[in-house]
Order: sequence, then structure tokens, then C-alpha cells
Amino acid sequence: MSAPADPLVDALDATGVPYEIVACDPALADTAAFCEAYGYAPEDSANTIVVMGRVTPPVFAACVVLATSRLDVNRTVRRRLGVRKASFAPAEITRELTGMEIGGVTPVGLPDDLPLWVDAAVMTRPRIVLGGGGRDRKVVAPPTLLEALGAEVVEGLARPL
Repeated sequence: MSAPADPLVDALDATGVPYEIVACDPALADTAAFCEAYGYAPEDSANTIVVMGRVTPPVFAACVVLATSRLDVNRTVRRRLGVRKASFAPAEITRELTGMEIGGVTPVGLPDDLPLWVDAAVMTRPRIVLGGGGRDRKVVAPPTLLEALGAEVVEGLARPL
């Protein structure tokens, strides 16, 4: 009997981009704790954040930014969503849209109708650490993985901290 399929692995394999899956303690899944515990540099960690435009019905996008930066929700995100007000999607909405918990959200396997935007600075890193779809694993890969997933690279999506 074969092992059950893993949708994350299947989606990663489909990109043709080399990757590594790193197991982690779910209690250490948040970026700062993960980097400290497992020896990864914060500037190589890329967070996937779901944002929402506050209109009826709301509009959403997933944004990938380096952990050493801050997503520009009030300018770039708001303008790209075409709304007057935008914010981070609450945890329950993120879970509903992606099936993933905060601390484990990955750009891999997101719904097709959820735009994926990546800050241009992410693309300058030799490798990035992404959520693994759950709080118990991370994905380490070159940033070209994001382009293979159909991400749109956006200049100024985030600002350095």
C-alpha cells in the first residue's frame, strides 16, 4: 500500500523547482522563534500574509514579504486591491480561504482565484524559508519557486523595518 498523497509535495514537485521540507516544532513556527531555534537568517524568511480590501464583498490577495520588512497595506496593497481600506485578513478568514493556520501559511497550493503578490526584495535572496501549509514544517527553496507558482513580483510591496 502506498503512502497517502501530500498536496504540498505534489504542488511543489509540479513546479520543477528544487526544494527542501524542514520539520519544526509547531510551538516554534512563528518566524522569529523558528529562525532562532533552527539557525535560519530572518532575512531569508518570507512570510505569506493574506490581506483583504474592506468592500462588499471583500477582495483578497496573498502577499509574500521578507520577515525583515513590513507589508505596505495602507498604500501599495490598498491601491493594488482598488479599495479605500485594506487590512490583514483575520486568522479565521485566512483559515477559511487557504485551509491553513497563521504561522504555517504557504503560497504553495493557494486557491487559483487568490492573487499571489511577492515583494521584489524576496526575489534577491539566494533561498527563502516559507510556511509549509501547517505549523509543523517549512519549505526552503530558491525564490524562483514563487514565479513558478504564478506570483506577480511587486516593487515596493513591503518596506524594510
